[in-house]
Amino acid sequence: MDKIVIYQIFTRLFCNKKAGNIYNGSIEENGCGKLNYFDESVLETIKKQGVTHIWFTGLIAHASRTDYSKYGIPTSHPATVKGNAGSPYAIRDYFDIDPDLAVNVRCRMSEFTNLVDRVHNAGMKFIMDFVPNHVAREYQSIKKPKKYDGLGENDNRNYHFDKDNNFYYMPGERLAGAIDWNGYIEEPAKATGNDRFDAYPNLFDWYETVKLNYGVDYSNHTHHFDPIPDTWIKMRDILLYWAEKGVDAFRCDMAEMVPVEFWHWAIESVKNTYPNIIFIAEIYNPGAYTSYTEYGHFDYLYDKVGLYDTLRAVTVGSQSATAITQCWQNIGGNAEKMLHFMENHDEQRIASSFFAGDGKKGRPSMVVSACLDSAPVMYYAGQELGEKGMDNEGFSGTDGRSTIFDYWAPDTLSRWYKEGVLSDKHLTRDEIDLKSFYNRLFNICTSEQAISKGLFFDLMYVNPASANFDPHKEYAFIRKYQDTLLLIVANFSDTLQRSQITIPEHAFNYLDIRTKGRTTAIELFTGQEYEIDLQADTAINVQIPENGATILKIKV
Repeated sequence: MDKIVIYQIFTRLFCNKKAGNIYNGSIEENGCGKLNYFDESVLETIKKQGVTHIWFTGLIAHASRTDYSKYGIPTSHPATVKGNAGSPYAIRDYFDIDPDLAVNVRCRMSEFTNLVDRVHNAGMKFIMDFVPNHVAREYQSIKKPKKYDGLGENDNRNYHFDKDNNFYYMPGERLAGAIDWNGYIEEPAKATGNDRFDAYPNLFDWYETVKLNYGVDYSNHTHHFDPIPDTWIKMRDILLYWAEKGVDAFRCDMAEMVPVEFWHWAIESVKNTYPNIIFIAEIYNPGAYTSYTEYGHFDYLYDKVGLYDTLRAVTVGSQSATAITQCWQNIGGNAEKMLHFMENHDEQRIASSFFAGDGKKGRPSMVVSACLDSAPVMYYAGQELGEKGMDNEGFSGTDGRSTIFDYWAPDTLSRWYKEGVLSDKHLTRDEIDLKSFYNRLFNICTSEQAISKGLFFDLMYVNPASANFDPHKEYAFIRKYQDTLLLIVANFSDTLQRSQITIPEHAFNYLDIRTKGRTTAIELFTGQEYEIDLQADTAINVQIPENGATILKIKV
């Protein structure tokens, strides 16, 4: 299988032609990216970055303070919306595209399907979110096919739990808590999305959402899955609805908050019709990984509690690079099913003051993430430009993340798209250099079969601390496929390293490396050629740039 490189785009922030960037501004003041702005030129530029799949985040209609009532779209009570734009995970209508993203609101679905076609024509796959655990407090579908009942329409609100209810209720209680609901009335109150089963959410809860009921009675932790609960059927049908429109993959939000039994049933059902569709789980419990891959049928899982956390710690100097070895050893049999990343919409930007303070310092981590194994790798739009995410946009605040709640245009993305095309014209030299690094890295990933299909060998145990190698700041490994050997060394220090790397006899035997002696190696980032002595237990001289990596390609 070819290496998967995912480019996550927060659709509202990308290709924003206005970019007013007024604090807490409206869509009229600050603008918004549109589906139609992802034209052939934009997609071609993205494709050239080595991207195989684009994850468009925030496509499905969600609660917002922007008024589209003239189009027949229900308005949301402002107290139930975080920020002016609203959270893309407070779904208002599972069958609709968010009107913010349309040039012509009445044609928003055709603008979506046209974008799917353009992505496919550009030679990439299309990923969208599936948000199964919770919906907006005022969920109301105006676009559902007539054959479907709406969520909650047939619920018996006199019970906290009923197997065929779509929501959980607090009978006799009105929604209250530490939120100023400002006239919004919900009675009986529904359970809040982050498993808050009372009527009193606070500001730290997902108070803008309500929890969906998959047949689990959380009062006594009993399961009621036979016969199939109504919510299961409704959510399976939503997946089929979008798959029919050409979606190639679903990134499933907070997948582990939904019972794995549902995923086993639903994914199997969808794949019976669409066998090549991919399911990616946002999951943070390593103890559940095997359950969600083997029984739950997920293709890939978030590798946050694992490689991301380890590489972040190594990047900021709070852990030794030797921790990377222990990290991959702990993943075990799920290694090829982990989705690696160093940024996404939930995590702080590498260049932010909360993380590394400079996008260049993320380069060695990205090389390890991308090249360690054959699993997919993802990067977040703006990461390749060193976007800092340090704006105070409104609801989001200055937190090192690019807002998902406000209308905004991150500085680097805004300048990259300043004239309606993706151009380096308004980028700094450092930004262009960083983007070139990412382009080269991901094109190496998709062109070198040693990365997409090859065997892996960790070189850390045979290269202990010495005058010629620092295992606390350097990480070395090899990948091999057929007659190609890649020697990869990442340098997490701020200084250029001239190191010597030894490949043991065991690696030669395990990888069936038959060529020995003087040979030529090509450094894949620079294209430079080197003469090396390829012998077991013999040092190979390498030079690794500060906060960077070297990849030597050797024909064996």
